[in-house]
Amino acid sequence: MTDTTDSSTPVSRRNRQHTPGSARAAFQVPDFRRIWFGSFASNIGTWIQNVVLPVYIYERTGRASLVAVLIFAQLGPILLFSIPGGVIADRVNRKKFLVSMQTLQLCCSLLLAFFAAQDSPIWLLFAAQLGVGIGNALQIPAWSTMLTTLVPPKDIAGAISLNSTVINGARVIGPIIVAVLAQWNVTTSQFFTINAVTYLFVIFALLGVKIPEITPDTTTGWRRFTFAFKIARERIVVSRLVLTLASFSLLSLPYVGLFPAIAELNFGIESKSVTYNWLYATWGLGACVGGLSVSTIFVAIDNRRLIRIGFASFAVSMMAFALSPNVTLAFVTVFFLGGAYFFTTTSMQTVLASGLTPEIRGRVMALWFMAFGGTVPIGNMIFGPLIDRYGSQWLLILGSLWAAVLWWWCDIERLERQEETVL
Repeated sequence: MTDTTDSSTPVSRRNRQHTPGSARAAFQVPDFRRIWFGSFASNIGTWIQNVVLPVYIYERTGRASLVAVLIFAQLGPILLFSIPGGVIADRVNRKKFLVSMQTLQLCCSLLLAFFAAQDSPIWLLFAAQLGVGIGNALQIPAWSTMLTTLVPPKDIAGAISLNSTVINGARVIGPIIVAVLAQWNVTTSQFFTINAVTYLFVIFALLGVKIPEITPDTTTGWRRFTFAFKIARERIVVSRLVLTLASFSLLSLPYVGLFPAIAELNFGIESKSVTYNWLYATWGLGACVGGLSVSTIFVAIDNRRLIRIGFASFAVSMMAFALSPNVTLAFVTVFFLGGAYFFTTTSMQTVLASGLTPEIRGRVMALWFMAFGGTVPIGNMIFGPLIDRYGSQWLLILGSLWAAVLWWWCDIERLERQEETVL
């Protein structure tokens, strides 16, 4: 995979002192660092809401299937709006667009807080969460592309790794904040209000940075929306990565959205208990360490190799989590499960993004986010009712076995050798 240099990318002099592609090199870019801190604060609020909302719905209904419906409202729009979002990302002023989408999510989160305070019908909560999901789906390609243009092309791996650290660091801090504030009788509605306020951090960060301009998209008509699929058909590595991620999300990752039900059914941990919050935080800490390790501990290793190491680690840790006989071992294994999860996906995203020029990155990365976030809610909708009826251990075992299959199938180095042989 080769990088295409973007002459508009700001390069810090201090970057040259750090290993190219490392987290430290990317973090030396002032605008990237400003966005990182703003995003981190906002994501903490997001994960406060992500922890509280499924628990709130499960407490009110006692049905994993309805939790899956709310997860679908949050992530389902990615399937429909990622491609339009990618087209927008390559055609408009990204700063203005991102600020508008963050504002939309802020307003919908305030609505969610209001509906929760009134114990409104579930469908109103669904509608508010759907608004958050649509705003997120539209802005994801623009956000991803913006991050990779803030750093030199050689440091994209570090930027992606640090972005995964934002998400997973928030997964750690969010549940801890929920556990602490819950002791002070903070209500579900107030948690949602806290999340709404945190959107201001990323809005102010966006307003304070200079986002490099890119060559405008000259594609016209319907081809603007089919361009990403054309690239995937022409480049076997792109299609293999996207298809791998889609099947991984569908069959191995539904446990993420159904975590409250799995914790209760597998280990007897009530979803509103402090133990549950710490279990979720432990998983998030593992994911944070796993994503960050790609651009630190393993920065010198080819990301194509790291992908296969990640799938093998995920298969083993998922099986160990599924078969854990007690809560203590569940805590140990869920840490490694979280680590393997984001170690794998961060390596895959780095390989994909590094092979795309800035001019097409937004549209093609839309396929990535469709595969990553879009198929997870479908898995939740399929497996949620089955968990209600048959329990959850079999779902974890299925996820482990499928990861083992992907260890063999997603061998990017083998694919590239085959391409060279054909040519």
